Amino acid sequence: MINRRDTSHPEERVVVTGLGLISPVGLDLASSWAALVAGTSGVGPITAFDADGYTSRIAAEVKGFDPSAWGIDPKDARRMDRYVQLGLAATLEAVHDAKLPVPVPDGARTGVYVGSGMGGLTTLGEQLDVLRTRGPGRVSPFLVPMFIADMASGQVSIVLGARGPNLGIVSACATGAHAIGEAAELIKRGGADVMIAGGAEAAITPIGVAGFAAARALSTRNDRPAEASRPFDRERDGFIIGEGAGVLVLERLGHALARGARIYAEVAGYGSSADAYHLTAPPEDGAGAVRCMRQALKMARLAPEALDYINAHGTSTPLNDRAETAAIRAALGSHAYRVAISSTKSMIGHLLGAAGGAEAVISVKAIETGIIPPTINYTHPDPDCDLDCTPNEARRLSIRSAMSNSFGFGGHNATLLFTAYDD
Repeated sequence: MINRRDTSHPEERVVVTGLGLISPVGLDLASSWAALVAGTSGVGPITAFDADGYTSRIAAEVKGFDPSAWGIDPKDARRMDRYVQLGLAATLEAVHDAKLPVPVPDGARTGVYVGSGMGGLTTLGEQLDVLRTRGPGRVSPFLVPMFIADMASGQVSIVLGARGPNLGIVSACATGAHAIGEAAELIKRGGADVMIAGGAEAAITPIGVAGFAAARALSTRNDRPAEASRPFDRERDGFIIGEGAGVLVLERLGHALARGARIYAEVAGYGSSADAYHLTAPPEDGAGAVRCMRQALKMARLAPEALDYINAHGTSTPLNDRAETAAIRAALGSHAYRVAISSTKSMIGHLLGAAGGAEAVISVKAIETGIIPPTINYTHPDPDCDLDCTPNEARRLSIRSAMSNSFGFGGHNATLLFTAYDD
């Protein structure tokens, strides 16, 4: 028996109709966006636990988050790790923004890809303490369903009544971008009409910070936390661990038009590649990232010269920023020196598996508003990072196309390309 591709659903355009963002600079999209445009840093001393003795004692925490403010029942919230709570809150904001009712009208044609790079480290750490101090009989029966990395997608589907495809994509710091790209591809091939896609993360825990610190990946600028995340700056010394969630509502264009939805932008391109090089370091020439960006441009049928903005991965680590700069040069040629680039990680830190989701939301907002958020803390130009990184102040620009790069440990690369919607 020969399996043939289903052609009953011709490939359709995919559009963004809802946005949700919980970040270290705001508890919703509106406050987060205002803070980003103003160049506000969300980095400060760690309050989630006693970080004395850690080489890095700073992070970008989500402050004052209350799941009940999003209608999440306190009893249900107690059975969700913090990363799930953040992901569900961002989802509910995005769904409300898209003017979709809950439960969703056609659950079988609505899917969820909300991933996490680390999963429920808060719950896992707490329950390991219980195991060591009180014995195995006192470990919570909710341990596994609270900490596994697919549970944001699982909980979102339950709350929304979304019975379509449901995955918890995990590709380290490329997770959120891969979730969005793969969700768009699913819609294109007829697998769903609506997809809830993005990432959620809450890894500011003793073991999470200790692990990244042991890998010497984190900034140790503990005395000046607001200045610690400095992508593309010559004096960068590591990334700032952050937490939060970014979620998009994606729809088949025909479905969005039929219900009169507001359309923010179109998902025009998506690229995915592997470095096949090193567990934690990118190749110096950024070859995997080059392939990824070229794939996204090709899918979007966009010449490099037509690209207006890149929300860079821009982690503030010596290796990433240099390799990403080299990759942008290789992928765009001479236009690399004309395109506007910024790293919003300079303000919200590195949200790990949620970074791609949050930065996709930001890229779409840049198209909608014509504002490029800045790369703050850029004070010492680096000749190895010689592109226009929108230093220190936001910029107004007509933006028809925006690219978002996400790269993760293990050599995972993902690029999303959004364009202004033209009917």
